Amino acid sequence: MNKIVEATIEADPKLPIIRITRDFNATPEQLFRAHTDPELFLQWNGPDSISNKIDYWDARTGGSWRYVSTHGDDEIGFRGCFHEVTPTKIVQTFTWEGMPDGVALETLWFEDLGDGRTRLRAQSVVDSIEGRDAWLQSGMEVGVNEGYAKLEKMAADGRL
Repeated sequence: MNKIVEATIEADPKLPIIRITRDFNATPEQLFRAHTDPELFLQWNGPDSISNKIDYWDARTGGSWRYVSTHGDDEIGFRGCFHEVTPTKIVQTFTWEGMPDGVALETLWFEDLGDGRTRLRAQSVVDSIEGRDAWLQSGMEVGVNEGYAKLEKMAADGRL
């Protein structure tokens, strides 16, 4: 029986920060590739109920990105800029186009645990405690956990 591994999602009680941590049976290089290769990103990002398409994607320091998620007849755009892209860390902005003033600064770390395992840590700094709480109440944990389950399966199937 397969055990579903859920990410740990924590809100800092005093700051507008969300932290996400999850361990993967994948190397840091595989997870980095899954976050920077647009074709791989499309296969795992977000909840199972949506499909994604890339508008543009330039995963390098100084590059930018935009993708659109579709759920039924609804389209939701997301965009941002890559501020730093290295094999062990990605720093980027993240904007949901439905709230264009709510830009988050996200940092992802790929920590090598040895034996082909990696801890992915993500931190999102948003504009306010209210904004942070709105993210948490949006159902983001479903998208995080379903997306990461797809990512884990891609690694297990040799698709990374």
